This record gives sequence, structure tokens and C-alpha cells, in this order.
Amino acid sequence: MTILLQIGLPVSNYLSLRNKTLNFSFIFVYMPIEEEFKPDAIIIGSGLAGLVAAMEITSAGKKVLLLDQETEQNLGGQAFWSFGGLFLINSPQQRKMGIKDSYELALQDWMGTAAFDRKDDYWPKQWAEAYLKFAAGEKYEYISKMGIKLMFMVGWAERGDGAASGHGNSVPRFHVSWGTGTGVIKPFVEKAYEAKEKGLLRMKFRHRVTALISVDGKVTGVTGDVLENDDKERGFATNRNVVSQFEYKVAHVVIATGGIGANHELVRQSWPERLGKAPENMVCGVPAYVDGKMIGIAESAGSSIINRDRMWHYTEGLQNWNPIWPNHGIRILPGPSSMWFDAKGNRLPAPFLPGFDTLGTLKHIQETGYAYSWFILTQKIIKKEFALSGSEQNPDITNKDYVLFLKRIFGKKAPGPVEAFKENGKDFIVSNDLEDLVQKMNELAGDDLLDHQKIKSLIEARDRELDNKFSKDTQINYIRSTRKYLGDKLGRVAKPHKILAPENGPLIAVRLNILTRKTLGGIETNLNGQVLKPDGTVLEGLYAAGEVAGFGGGGMHGYRALEGTFLGGCIFSGMKAGKYIANL
Repeated sequence: MTILLQIGLPVSNYLSLRNKTLNFSFIFVYMPIEEEFKPDAIIIGSGLAGLVAAMEITSAGKKVLLLDQETEQNLGGQAFWSFGGLFLINSPQQRKMGIKDSYELALQDWMGTAAFDRKDDYWPKQWAEAYLKFAAGEKYEYISKMGIKLMFMVGWAERGDGAASGHGNSVPRFHVSWGTGTGVIKPFVEKAYEAKEKGLLRMKFRHRVTALISVDGKVTGVTGDVLENDDKERGFATNRNVVSQFEYKVAHVVIATGGIGANHELVRQSWPERLGKAPENMVCGVPAYVDGKMIGIAESAGSSIINRDRMWHYTEGLQNWNPIWPNHGIRILPGPSSMWFDAKGNRLPAPFLPGFDTLGTLKHIQETGYAYSWFILTQKIIKKEFALSGSEQNPDITNKDYVLFLKRIFGKKAPGPVEAFKENGKDFIVSNDLEDLVQKMNELAGDDLLDHQKIKSLIEARDRELDNKFSKDTQINYIRSTRKYLGDKLGRVAKPHKILAPENGPLIAVRLNILTRKTLGGIETNLNGQVLKPDGTVLEGLYAAGEVAGFGGGGMHGYRALEGTFLGGCIFSGMKAGKYIANL
């Protein structure tokens, strides 16, 4: 695709975007600056939700001013860094893999997971039901028309608590975009530049909104700071040096600025008692600009903020040996076979198995008094079952490299980035001897909590359960059961084997940190994306979409999530707000 770009930003900005993201072909031409641009709407935030809203509004011939505190290199926001998972119901990919799914089954899973129980959950529940209908119907056609392609294997994320009516996915629903998160944002970025060429969209980067303008109870514009330009590459923290101020008046303002994941002070303030004490040490799964400040700004303007205590953080975080943003953490996307131990060497009980119940496991770990835990596994397990979340950690899928992807499935080693973490990552220990492994685990943790004989006894007990085709061990039984699903057998779940058998080695230990990621509560909205006041009436002129709105309504996931629903929630909520404004 060839895009005409107005000269005015450093050439390096555009080259960085081309090389790191979208492979556009750019032609630089001189275009005179328009003397006057009168937008119909302002969108704050150039992530996925903001781009979708912008596309819907400009497709109706209306004008949009897109503001973002970051540089143009960061266009696409957090979604760029994602694995690209999309939640779909009864998709062609599911049917080809022999998966029987339905709206009714997905509704059962969602409601069992969300556990809505508050008066404030009226709109979140409405959004949840609307989103499920979208995921079972229009969503597949919507993303297909945008050119988003999905991989043939459907992943089984968040497998649940073991109860049919409880938390978790009854069937695989995690569809990975061919291209990971970069493949999801690419068509919406292209639409933004097309709208810019037509004079319907203007983008102003390094514009940080600090307040909403209100007149007679209606939001009529924004004010803020123009920040000094910064040439850092995508994802790196940029400066916050103020060079001037701005003010814009407009009829409609859409907030699409993401959650609080990088603001650990705010995470701790919002941390719920039900998950134990907030960890003193956490790694960060999102760039520094995910600061949550627009939530407070919206509240100051009269917005209703609900479900602040609902959030989604992972227990399988790694310290990135090659970091991009501050305190950069990467999440392991684990298969079900690793043995999971707490800091004292106790095996985690079911359903707290790898990939089953994220927040249940988080609560269990926090109750131990330590904010970390351990996997112990073999080379056979890491090869088959370890994936790392993030577009940059999956070059085969991100770059649409079929040969490299086949090596992931059929090769003798784990994917390159996983092997790199095994070799360079601070949290990885490799040894052919269990006693040596445990000694090094204690050295890494800086204490002497782990007893070799205790851990040996627990692993040996687990290994004995493989001597028969039947077992009382829940994890062993689940591994055998899940391999009946072709997707797991081919590319996700290792053939059951004894961990202490030398031929399956070497042994690997991985220290797991708490990793901050998603905000499940936020700005309360109706199904049009209109922001509500605390009394339930509409705050005229203001809208919210994406994570800042809890992906819709102020928390459509409830207490927990089914995975693959975050990017889809950005698309759905951005689409709803954008279409509503477009049709006014």
C-alpha cells in the first residue's frame, strides 16, 4: 500500500513505523497545512479502540481529530504488543477442528466467569450479552472484511475451575491473528491514513489531555499539554517535557486511552482484599504510557467510575532479559504439564494448574505470603508447551513465516525467543540434577525455603501416576484428556512423561512473578458508548471505549475474563461509540 504523507514530522518517525510495524510504502510529498480543521469528534488515544472509532466516524464522512500523548511510532497502542488473540464463538476454525460451540455455551461460561453481583453491574452485563452476540455473529465477518486472518488452530485459554457452570472456557475459543497484534491493528492504521489523505482525520501526537472542558453539564472540548518530541523507538518510555498548551472545542469527545497497568501505585490503590495483599514487587506487562490518568480526568468532569477493584494480572510473569519499557515483564502462555510449586515448595492444588484459573491462582499465591512461585518442567514440556505473550516474542506468527512456524510445531527445540529466555533470562534455571536445580532455585530467591527431598517426593509421586492409563492425579488426568483435542495434541500439550526420567531432561525451573496487565473496571457507559454520570444519566458529549471503559460499560468481564476478549472488546466498544457518533 502506498500512502502520501504530509511533511512535518521527522523522516525517522515514518521509517520506524514502516520497519517495525506495517511494511507500508511511503511517498513524501509537500501538502500545505489546512488553515482550518473543524472536527466533529475528538478521540483521545490512538490505540485499537480509538482507531476503530475513528474509522467508523470518518467512514460516514465526518471529521476526527486524534490526540495522543505518545509519538507516531506508537500508533496502535498496546495492541501492537499483543499475541493477537480474538475470542470467537462457533467460528469456521472451531468447526474445522471439531469444536462444537454456541452462544448458549459461551453465555454459560461468561456468566460463570464474570459472577456479576453488584448494582453497578447493570451496564457491564448488558455489554457482556451484546459482545457475546457480536462474537457469535457479526465479529467474524467484520474482522474478515478488514483483512484480519486467523490461524487454523484454536487455542484453549483459561480452562477454568473444573465446574461446568463455573469459571473458564468449556471449549477452545482463542483465535490467534496471523500477524499477532500487528496483524490486528494494521488494517485500522491503514484506514486512519486513508482518512487523513481524504482530509477527514488529523492526528496530533505528543498532545496530552489534562482536562475536559464542560459547559452547562456538557463536555465541549479538551485542554492539555504539548510535549516535546521524542525519537525513541516504539514502546520505550518517552519524555514528559511540556513545550506549550492546547485547547480544542468539539461536540463529541471519545476517551480511548487504556487502563492502569503501568501505574503500579494506582494498581496497589485499587487492589482488592479478596486477592490478598498487593505485591510489593511486580513486573509490568504494558508500556509506561498505560498510566490510567484519563480515568481520573473523566471522573473530575463528572463521569461515573465503577468496579475499580476488578483487574486482570498474571501469575506467570518473567523479567524481560531484553527490556523495552521500564520493568518490562513477559507472560508465559503455559500448557498444562509443568508442575507448579509455591515459594515454600508446596505443589499448587487443582484447579490452580497452568492455564486454568488466573485470578484463583493469584489469590492462592498471595495467601502464601510470597509474590512468586515456581514451575518445574522438562525440555520436552518447554518445547511443546511454552509460548510467550507478545508480538515481538513470536516472530514466526508476527512475520507470517510459515517455515519458522512449522519449526515451532515439529522442531526439536522450543521457539527461538523461549530458548533465548532459557539461556539469558534471570528467572530460568537449567540442570540435569534435581538437587542442584533446587539449590540454584534457593540461591536465585535469596532464601532457603525449598527442600530438595520434599520436592523430589512430590515429583516422584506425580511420576508414579503415569504407570497406569488411569490415575487419581487431576493434572495427569487433564493432560490425557486434553490431548483428545487435535489442536492441543499437535501444538500445545506434550505427551505425558516422567519428569525425573533422564531421557526427558534437562530439568528446568522457572521463577514466576506477578505481572500487571489489564483493567476490568473503568468509565461506566451505555451501549452507545456514552459516558454516564453517577446518577445514571448521560454525560452529554463524552464517550469511552476500550480498556478505559472496562472494555465496555465499566466492566463487561465482571470479576474475571475468558481471554481473547480484550482486543475484541476494543474493537466492539470502539465500533459502538464510533457508529453512534457517525449516525448523529
